Amino acid sequence: MAVICLLVSAGWQVAAQEAADAAKVERTEEAEKGENTAATETSGADKPAQDESGEESAEPSVEEAADPPTEDEEAEEKKEARQAEEAAKVARPVSSDPVQIYGWREWVTITNGDDQELRLQAKLDTGARTSSIHTAEKELFERDGKKWVRFVVEDTAENGDRQRMRMEAPLVRIARIKSPGGESETREVVRLKFLIGERRLKVDFTLNNRKNMLSPVLLGRRTISVLGWVDPTRAFLAETNEMR
Repeated sequence: MAVICLLVSAGWQVAAQEAADAAKVERTEEAEKGENTAATETSGADKPAQDESGEESAEPSVEEAADPPTEDEEAEEKKEARQAEEAAKVARPVSSDPVQIYGWREWVTITNGDDQELRLQAKLDTGARTSSIHTAEKELFERDGKKWVRFVVEDTAENGDRQRMRMEAPLVRIARIKSPGGESETREVVRLKFLIGERRLKVDFTLNNRKNMLSPVLLGRRTISVLGWVDPTRAFLAETNEMR
């Protein structure tokens, strides 16, 4: 009888140990599944968003508002700098995905949605937060209860053959920018489509007077962060598709 009791007790101990081992394996598999899901979600967040037309966007999606907000560029830059400092404290894995290299100056093609386009030189400037484009004859108006801007995009080239293209776009917001002289000024911000190399993007541009600048278009770091890397020693690399 004692032998039978010992055998029954040993059998219960083996069964209990097997159940515990099975539960441990199940918890491990669930944890690994959760880690893989988190990794997939994180890697997907780093990719630029694309709309149905395949255009990449460096900007969050917005709805056309009857009264677009006013944004202080200097305050946003300070906020961005603080976020960058905090991000620098956290080690991030280096991606093995190829990244395209661009020069400090590139050709871009702006389209107005009416089968018209204008090829302009753009300066890639990591010191600027928001992209900017040279415009003239700006006019605010309303369409279906929303604020829009009518303007003319101009080439600032000094070759005597300045190209112009009339455009209309919804007003995204008003940017308050401090000029080099310390004075604050406001600029309209619209979202425009453009082509650089083989990439089609849709980003925010401030409508600015750049007639004294060499390039009528400036691409800021919000756009550059979607494009790739910039080589400050070379220019016009977009069409070469050089990768690193």
